[in-house]
Amino acid sequence: MLDRDGFRPNVGIILLNQKNQVFWGKRIRTHSWQFPQGGIDRGETPEQAMFRELHEEVGLHPNHVRLVARTRDWLRYEVPDRYIRRDARGHYKGQKQIWYLLQLIGHDWDLNLRATDHPEFDAWRWHDYWIPLDVVVEFKRGVYEMALKELARYLPRHEQRNRYLRSGMRARDMELQGGPVPRAGPLLLNPGVELPPGASFDPDPQCSRPAELEALPLPRVAPRSM
Repeated sequence: MLDRDGFRPNVGIILLNQKNQVFWGKRIRTHSWQFPQGGIDRGETPEQAMFRELHEEVGLHPNHVRLVARTRDWLRYEVPDRYIRRDARGHYKGQKQIWYLLQLIGHDWDLNLRATDHPEFDAWRWHDYWIPLDVVVEFKRGVYEMALKELARYLPRHEQRNRYLRSGMRARDMELQGGPVPRAGPLLLNPGVELPPGASFDPDPQCSRPAELEALPLPRVAPRSM
C-alpha cells in the first residue's frame, strides 16, 4: 500500500525501560541494529499497527507497555534503488513513519523475539536513549534523529538519582549511629534473570565489569538457532 508519492505507511517504536534506556534489536543474521518498525496494513490505524508490530517483533502485548507519546506527523525517508526490487522501482520511493514512544511496565523476560515464525531480531540489548547514529543504516539516520529529538521531551522522569542520594544518606546515618554501613551491590548485572526465548544480550563494551561480579552466576541464555 503506497501513497500517491510512493511512500509506504509505516510505524516505528522506541521502547523504554525504567531507566529510560531504549530497546535495541539486532536484525536476524546481520550485524545491523535498529528499533522495531513495520508497515501499516490496509484498514489499520497507525496505533493498531504499532501494537501488532510490537507483538510480532518483540513479543509484547498492550498490557506490557504504557503509551507515552507519538510524533505529530509522518517522518519520511527514501530507500536507495539498490535496496528496491526491480519490479517496484519507479513506484516505491521509501517509507513514511509515525513513531511511538512506549515505556515497558512489564519485565525483561516478557520480551520474546520468537513470538512469530518469522523473527525480525536474533539479539537485543538496552542502550542509552541517544544511540550513535553511525550504527544505523545510512538512509534511516535522518528519521531516527528527528524521532529521537521530537520524543525526547516526553521522556518519563525517574527517581533513580534521588534513590541513590537517599541510600547514601541512610548509610551516613548508620555510620553516625555506629552501625555497619551496607556495601553497595553491583548495578551492572542481575544474576539469575533468564533472557527472552531466542535472545542474546550484548553488554555495552564501554562498561567495565566489576571484579566482584566475576564470582556471580551469569544469566541463562536460550540457545540460538543457526
